[in-house]
Amino acid sequence: MHSEPISQRLRSLVRSLPRTGITLSELVHRVGNDGLLILTALLTLVFLIPVSIPGVSTVFGGAIFLIGTSRLFQRTLWIPARIEHKVIGTKKLRPLLRKALPWLQKIERVSRPNRIEWLVAEGPIAHLNNASLILGAVLLMMPFGLIPFSNTFPAVALLFFAIGLLQRDGVCVLLGHISNVATIVYFGLLIGGGGLAAREVFQRLTA
Repeated sequence: MHSEPISQRLRSLVRSLPRTGITLSELVHRVGNDGLLILTALLTLVFLIPVSIPGVSTVFGGAIFLIGTSRLFQRTLWIPARIEHKVIGTKKLRPLLRKALPWLQKIERVSRPNRIEWLVAEGPIAHLNNASLILGAVLLMMPFGLIPFSNTFPAVALLFFAIGLLQRDGVCVLLGHISNVATIVYFGLLIGGGGLAAREVFQRLTA
């Protein structure tokens, strides 16, 4: 495990972002394959602040999906050309990341290595954790971006997974699983509520 705190590594990475923009492939190159969980944590931070940047959840969620897939199948990260060379504007991104870093520091302060070790062990549980990372990325990409907390809930889950797997902290990983379940419940309520509202409108129009 790297001795430098995760938040400090991310702060350095944010500081080094070009002012004009950066592609996803450049970001991956900066962290290297060993730093993909660090990159996952970075990509979730922007969603902890209630300001939406159009299209970011799809690109960042897609990147985390690919990171989770590469971990699940133990393969080198592959990124489709369509998103690999897409330029991510950093003018709005940098200040949002800086504002979100204190939230990461709060989670990092309560995280402790080697808690509930069976939850971060190799084997079937590792496959479950990586599959849950993929699930969190899929939830982040769901088309609910304009609805409050629809990006925040899955981002929190992904951040817990990233920190938990980096620190080998089973408590954080468990919180990631709980956050995924909470996100699914929240989305279910949104879909159910939307369906009821649509039916009510339809009944009024046809009455």
